Order: sequence, then structure tokens, then C-alpha cells
Amino acid sequence: MTTQNSTPAIILIAGHWLGAWAWDDVLEHLRTDTSRVVALTLPGLDPDDPDRATRTLDDQAAAIEHTLAHLEVSTDQPATLVAHSGANGPVSLVLDRHPELIGRMIWVDSGPMANGTAFAPDFPEELTELPLPPFDVLAQQASLEGLTPEMLDRFRSRAVPEPAPVLHQIVELTNDARHAVPTTLVCCSISSTQVLEMARAGHPMFAEVAHLAIVDVIDLPTGHWPMWSRAVDLTRIIDETARESADLHDCA
Repeated sequence: MTTQNSTPAIILIAGHWLGAWAWDDVLEHLRTDTSRVVALTLPGLDPDDPDRATRTLDDQAAAIEHTLAHLEVSTDQPATLVAHSGANGPVSLVLDRHPELIGRMIWVDSGPMANGTAFAPDFPEELTELPLPPFDVLAQQASLEGLTPEMLDRFRSRAVPEPAPVLHQIVELTNDARHAVPTTLVCCSISSTQVLEMARAGHPMFAEVAHLAIVDVIDLPTGHWPMWSRAVDLTRIIDETARESADLHDCA
């Protein structure tokens, strides 16, 4: 008989301004047993949390660790982590602290952070949070390709300001074992060719990729939010990658 824990555990973590709701379209199409799938709202992105603006990367990493425990993830049955965009901060911390619990890392238009870096080190100290910018401003920083007016309306209505500590906290990483976690880069607004070139050149955004032992790259051309613009295709990638990773681990 197949037990619940024989199916791959998947944790979905969206980037800045987003909660678990950002993965609704993906969850709708996943073939994997959804009892083993968690779409996570990180601390600081719950609109009902009165202290959300003070939440830190460490708080967010602790929430991911709690979810790993809830899913009964272990070295024998590691999880697949799916991190989009600015979720790379807390996820990089978890990879550093618990690489043995992650069987496959999937970065969606994102990549691991390097030791000693911060997402936005120059974010003004006097500000407590970063609201979602106007879309004409946001489009200068990240591609909105593929997003319909309805998608943009949902984004605007549900977005939660990003806590300032998350933006300027420096990531401290010490465990080189994080580099051994098999990794898939889903390249959307930046092609895989460009990402790998930037990694080799030591570009701060992708420098850490050059240190990874096992890296697969998948091009999914669209804007920076493929969980909306190409939800079916992204779901297929996540589903197949998680299943293959679980199968490989079972055979090891």
C-alpha cells in the first residue's frame, strides 16, 4: 500500500508582496497528492498580522523549517522547495541550515543568494515597508509579459507591502553542503543562456549558481510571474521535477 509520505513533499514560496494565494493556479493543475503540497505565506506577508512590518528573514526561514517538520520531511524523504523571485533570501538560509532535507531546489526566475549579500542593501532605513509599486514602475524592474488585466487587478488587490527588514537583512551562509543540493533553474524573464553567462561572470544576482554541483536549466519564456502567465506549463515542470527527484532518491 502507498503511504501518504511516499509522494513527494513540495513547498511553494512566492516572492515579494505575495502570499500562498499566488500559487492557486498551480495548485489547481498539480497531479501530485496535494496533502503533501504546501503553498506558504511567509511571515510579514500576512495582511492580518499586526507586527508584519517587523518580520525578518530569520522569521521567514523559521516558517519554512516549521513546514518541513509538518510535512515530516527527513533525509530519507526530502522535500522539493520551489522559490520564486525574492523568496530567495529565506530559502537560501534554509538551504544553508538543512541541505539534507532538500532533495531538489527549483528556482523560478530566481536563484540562490550569496553569503554576505542583501536583496536591497540600500533600502532607506527610515522606511518600514515597500508597497507594490505602480505597474509602470514595476515593469522597469521585472517583466509583466503575459499578465492579463485581470491578473494585474488581482496582484494589486492582494499584494502586501514587503517588510523592510527582509529587504536589507544580510544573508549569512556558512555550509558549503548547500551547493550539493540538486537544482533546477526555471528561466522566464531572463533566458537560461543569459543566466549562465551572468553566473560565470560573477554577476551578484546569479554568482552563487556557479558554485552549484548539479544544475538543470529550463527555459519558460514569459514575464516574471509565470505562476499566472504560464501556470499550466510551470505546474508541469514542478510536478515532473519533484517526481523525478523523489524517484532518484528512492533508487539511491
